[in-house]
Amino acid sequence: MPHFNPLVEKLAPPPVPSVLAWAKAYDGARGPLIDLSQAVPGYPAHPDMLKWLGEASASTAYTRYGAIEGETELRAAYAAHVASLYGAAVTAENIHITSGCNQAFMCAVMAIAGAGDTVLMTNPYYFNQETTLAMLGINVELVPCDAGAGFLPEVDAIASALRPGIRALALVSPNNPTGAVYPPELLERIHGACRKNGTWLILDETYRDFLPSADLAPHGLLQAKGWQDSFIGLYSFSKSFCIPGHRLGAITAGPALVEQITKIMDNLQICAPRAAQAAVAKAIPALADWRLANRVEIGARADALKEVMSRLPKWKLQAVGAYFAYIRHPFPDIDSQFVAEKLAKLAGVVCLPGDYFGEGQENYLRFAFANADVATIRKLEERLASFELPGI
Repeated sequence: MPHFNPLVEKLAPPPVPSVLAWAKAYDGARGPLIDLSQAVPGYPAHPDMLKWLGEASASTAYTRYGAIEGETELRAAYAAHVASLYGAAVTAENIHITSGCNQAFMCAVMAIAGAGDTVLMTNPYYFNQETTLAMLGINVELVPCDAGAGFLPEVDAIASALRPGIRALALVSPNNPTGAVYPPELLERIHGACRKNGTWLILDETYRDFLPSADLAPHGLLQAKGWQDSFIGLYSFSKSFCIPGHRLGAITAGPALVEQITKIMDNLQICAPRAAQAAVAKAIPALADWRLANRVEIGARADALKEVMSRLPKWKLQAVGAYFAYIRHPFPDIDSQFVAEKLAKLAGVVCLPGDYFGEGQENYLRFAFANADVATIRKLEERLASFELPGI
């Protein structure tokens, strides 16, 4: 028998492919498949983005290795965007470009924690972050988020979980899986508790471009004195620019941490895809209005889902925001994985079970509603209203 790394071998297989396999078993009897599984943009990239990607991909200039930290133009363009959004003194030296936000999380964690250390996460959590920590041998402790509080983390619960030696607290806002948006004052209080304990706060803001307002900074953490010694911001270009296949993310941190991440990135990948970096550097300023229009569209999809759920008393919308909604299904004694499987196979509605996102989440389903347009979302009402589990 072959021997594998036990930290990897014990992990469950990637969850999304198993859910898509359920979708293949749907016979189409209820109408076209409604795919609310994976967080992918439900509309195409801008034509100019495709043009810039094509031009850069066809250039020999981007076939060679690039700077490990990222292309100079992209680091500068993204730093200017972050500085403007947060009203903070962020420059290119604070930015490290990665191949997607999952890689950004892995690089950030490896730079500040090692095997045997402990990182806090909320429950529910984003599963790829939890499995990353597990395969690195980093211990995970969970801080529960209450459905009654809209799945927002409580400062007192976090403070009581913090103790000497806790290397980091990992948060996602807008949240994956719940969609909950963490208010600026809540994040600032949590950051204060982390700083008091000497703990890094890692904040994944992959979905921040889909907050209701483009005029308000999501938080003021980048204005805090000494933030570079206590805060790490993560971001993905995938959703905002509709290029998840090009794998591009970013880390915002102090130059000292960027230096450590460069050592890690040199071994993971050397540099993120260069053609995509060149295209996104142009797109950040040029496609600002297009991204604002997409924000409005995603907001309309969220409103449509809220309207649908308001007419389905057995199904409870527990939290919603940006790309996701967290739904309490009406079968309290049935595991969410079973419910999600039957929902896909019998009703043609594909979503992720709450079980994938942590302990005690068996009553919930995650709907990635941004994948579907308003007309498609409205079709959920009839399918959910008439859905029954066999033998129940």
